[in-house]
Amino acid sequence: MLDVNPVSRYALLYGAILPFRPKQSALAYAKVWTEAGSPLLVHSRALAAALQARLGEAVAVEVVMRYGEPSIPAALARLEARDCDRLVVAPLYPHYAASSTGSSLEAIYTQLARRWVVPSVRVLEPFYATDAFLDAFVAVGRPVLDDLRPDHVLFSYHGLPERQVQRCDRTGAHCLKSAACCDAIVTANRDCYRAQCFATTRALVPRLGLDAARTTTSFQSRLGRTPWIKPYTDEILPQLAAQGCKRLAVFCPAFVADCLETLEEIGMRASETFRQAGGEELRLVPSLNASPAWVEGLSQLLAPLLA
Repeated sequence: MLDVNPVSRYALLYGAILPFRPKQSALAYAKVWTEAGSPLLVHSRALAAALQARLGEAVAVEVVMRYGEPSIPAALARLEARDCDRLVVAPLYPHYAASSTGSSLEAIYTQLARRWVVPSVRVLEPFYATDAFLDAFVAVGRPVLDDLRPDHVLFSYHGLPERQVQRCDRTGAHCLKSAACCDAIVTANRDCYRAQCFATTRALVPRLGLDAARTTTSFQSRLGRTPWIKPYTDEILPQLAAQGCKRLAVFCPAFVADCLETLEEIGMRASETFRQAGGEELRLVPSLNASPAWVEGLSQLLAPLLA
């Protein structure tokens, strides 16, 4: 809702989201909650611990959440107490969106701006097409594909309102103006979330040895009546089942850690939708979490920033 005017934002928040969303989210979280807390936080802390061991004590690794705990101010205070004079910020969103990467960086910059002495800051860029990220997803996905031998593979990414990706188009004449607008990364769409997602799929398909004709890219988690980027995952699932797909593997490359959107939305709800439509099994490919391939891959991505 970052780009919605204040009046419309208020109406949407208090008229459509807050009266219903908290209860729905609480029920969903209850299905995936662990004794150690939310899966997202558990996996993020495990990744941070593994990365700390990989990088050594000369580098201080902190996990922060854009909203909630562990908070950005508390983490910055801990780093300051350790006399850290350089800051490397690694937004763990593979693809750029103003509502995720942009919002997180804004929050960090806001906190840093309150200091009299601002440390040197370097930022990890979107890594959706890097070998480190892609190879890590191949490592976690290959065992699932070998075991399931799916009829089709779905790459499901978190969705965004169409207006948000259109605002990333510097020309105003490319994004969502044709069916082929995301077929390649060009100047007009280089910051477009949808184009970056399709680029990830195009890179993963040959690495996984897949037949491109037996893969689909879609977008999940849409909210409200405003148009979100298409195709929609919840509409693709029954279509695939109707076409005779019985075994479906689903990758969620917009996430580097399993969370509500992967475990509950895809692993549970999407699986039920697929079976009710005539499919037999939907298998969620685990996210990167703290897998050895991702620990090594992330350390490679950070190496130039830490030098």
